Amino acid sequence: MKGTTDLNMVNAFIPGQVDLDPQMSQMIERRETLLGPAYRLMYERPLHIVKGEGVWLIDQDGNKFLDAYNNVASLGHCHPEITEAICNQVQTLATNTRYLHNMIMELADALITTVPETNLKHLMLTCSGSEANDLAFRIAKQFTDGVGIIVTETAYHGFTDAVSQFSPSLGTGVNLGTHVKTVPAPNAYHAEGVDIASKFTSDVQHAIDDFRRHGIKPAALIIDSAFTSDGILTGEPGLIAGAVEAIKQAGGIYIADEVQAGFARTGESMWGFQRHGVIPDIVTIGKPMGNGHPVAGLMVSHEVVENFGINSRYFNTFGGNTVSCAAALAVLNVIKSQDILSNANTVGTHLREGIEKLMTKYPCIGDVRGVGMFVGVELVKDRQSKQPDRELTSRVVNRMQQNQVLISACAKGHNVLKIRPPLILTKEQADLIITTLDKALAETL
Repeated sequence: MKGTTDLNMVNAFIPGQVDLDPQMSQMIERRETLLGPAYRLMYERPLHIVKGEGVWLIDQDGNKFLDAYNNVASLGHCHPEITEAICNQVQTLATNTRYLHNMIMELADALITTVPETNLKHLMLTCSGSEANDLAFRIAKQFTDGVGIIVTETAYHGFTDAVSQFSPSLGTGVNLGTHVKTVPAPNAYHAEGVDIASKFTSDVQHAIDDFRRHGIKPAALIIDSAFTSDGILTGEPGLIAGAVEAIKQAGGIYIADEVQAGFARTGESMWGFQRHGVIPDIVTIGKPMGNGHPVAGLMVSHEVVENFGINSRYFNTFGGNTVSCAAALAVLNVIKSQDILSNANTVGTHLREGIEKLMTKYPCIGDVRGVGMFVGVELVKDRQSKQPDRELTSRVVNRMQQNQVLISACAKGHNVLKIRPPLILTKEQADLIITTLDKALAETL
């Protein structure tokens, strides 16, 4: 672990720092022997999870943990309609996209219907969000004949070689590409009195100008629509519009990375970019797309993908297989039939407002922000300096885990509590998150 600075380290298990029971120690030792040194375990005291059920993760002793962090199972762990769809399909047909089957076309039609205001006409499927962003970058380079890519300074877009080069949150051990420019994310809390939309536009334009001075043609601006790794900076609607216009004027394209913000999490719209009234050239999707089943992809306009399709045929052995399509289609059906968007908005607002009330009790809470089932709680040493309190953040995350509510942390200062519950969360379960946070702060201060 020496030398790493990735954001998850604020919540990571570090061998030797805590005493564990012999069985857990043996399990960790076996895991490290078999899987090698690159994997990480969350929390000071790792969890041995054996079952998932709705908003709950259950350990080997039957203890239930409210999962307010894992946005993959966004409709709840082991959702019965989705697991049934997967089981039925895997018993019928599991094959690839080189054969005709209706499932992939039904999925494509259902997804494209969610973006009527755009020119997005085609769906291309992968197995992970990292692959989707890798493919999006390939398409962007083909379309623009450029290579320059602009990201926010603590962004995460994936782990492939190409995408890791524009994922600054991976830390200093992973070099950024020379074709990459980083810009500060639009952070209203740390820019009082500043028009953050104008500043973000100016920062993106400066990056474009710097590319040109170095003879690099811009290819794309890629934005996580909720600036999740930057600290959950949902901001005011429309704040990215100027930046999007700037990259398009420069001959580049706008890639909306909806891997974390998509599939109704904002509670206001199906996709995060829709809050801002902008038109992406590519939308990348993943994580909650299969509610735990590995499926991801992108939606793209015909104009942007046409030459790529002619010159670089696309095939993915597992991307777009019938079982993955069945899982994703079931997710879309549940979002619609159970009015998940409305629940994310209503319960998410209740959660955020409940946490905001804790600000009067705890001066270390500098800011509470978010939208829908996205809540960021910034912990600071004092409200005047707004200096990040990374140590307190780590203690709170781990104390909440010990009190059986799971969250994480993010942002450049490693000091923003990242709270992303399943979209099926009830108000009563939201209250449990609030009271557990209250207790954790009281016990760690």
